[in-house]
Amino acid sequence: MHKTIEPKIFYFGTPVVLISTLNENGTPNLAPMSSAWWLNQSCMLGMSGNSQTVTNLIRERDCVLNLPSAALVSSVDKLALTTGKKQVSEKKRNMGYEYVEDKFGRASLTASPAQLVKAPVVNECPVQLEAIVKNIHSFDEPSAIKAIEVEIIKTHIDESILVEGKKNYIDPEKWKPLIMSFCDFYSLGDKIHPSRLAKPFISQYDID
Repeated sequence: MHKTIEPKIFYFGTPVVLISTLNENGTPNLAPMSSAWWLNQSCMLGMSGNSQTVTNLIRERDCVLNLPSAALVSSVDKLALTTGKKQVSEKKRNMGYEYVEDKFGRASLTASPAQLVKAPVVNECPVQLEAIVKNIHSFDEPSAIKAIEVEIIKTHIDESILVEGKKNYIDPEKWKPLIMSFCDFYSLGDKIHPSRLAKPFISQYDID
């Protein structure tokens, strides 16, 4: 039997993304989020327009989408309730947020230069997607949420999760992303059934 409810959130389960951007003074900022989805070479990000990350994206127009594996859950959790904004709003203070200047240090993660964008990559993340901002859309007031469309221009993948002998394919049996579902962390289990979509999709894009 179904029941009609009014849930406060709709985080049914999406990969966690560590977004790295540059602050106005040139220092790196790092923020965890999970409202992201991909289509072809683009990604849509949903974030509060009041965040330091969005401020940086609007100004710098680039970022790196770093996807942590499940093994990095402790590092990701250390970034919870932190902000790169020096002036923490009263609302965020009441929620327990604190200003942290060195987000990489807080999470025990390492920043390295990207190839095409100004924002750094997170060394420890198996997937690093350099991206540029294409469009920013505002939700209807009074919401402060922004929908940010970015284009992936460079992809870096840890070789340990690639299909053997296929440099352009990630092996889903090896890739165990960190998943956020209703504000708790999960990951993927074993494959439950092969998909009929897989064969024609791979054949269409197989350029090796």
